[in-house]
Amino acid sequence: MEYITELPISPEDMFNKIKKGKSGSVLFHYAVVRMHTEDKVTTGIHFERSGNAESELAAIAAEIRNQWDLDDVLLVRRVGTLKVGDIISLVAVSSPRSKDAFEACRYGVECLKKMTSLKKRELFLTESSL
Repeated sequence: MEYITELPISPEDMFNKIKKGKSGSVLFHYAVVRMHTEDKVTTGIHFERSGNAESELAAIAAEIRNQWDLDDVLLVRRVGTLKVGDIISLVAVSSPRSKDAFEACRYGVECLKKMTSLKKRELFLTESSL
């Protein structure tokens, strides 16, 4: 399953969405907006679509499914303006084996960071707002 959403990502809802019946390992990675980037104070990040994000996300999920022995893959990306601490994205995988789950999850995280169909603009604290 793949989702692009403007709504907050609920960890409990996501845990309930991923198939885990045959899995011995279920792994979740949440990326969050951090406060500091390159020695600047971040107040948030704005993500907007600049292409077909759904298709790009589906292609990433298909590639993950083809490379590892998994029961399920769940990819979620937020769009809109997010504040510090908000969840940006989720990569979740379930697998009979933990090795496959960890490798697939790490690969998914790297792919989501490189998505070209979403543009990122960091929002920084300015001296005038101190």
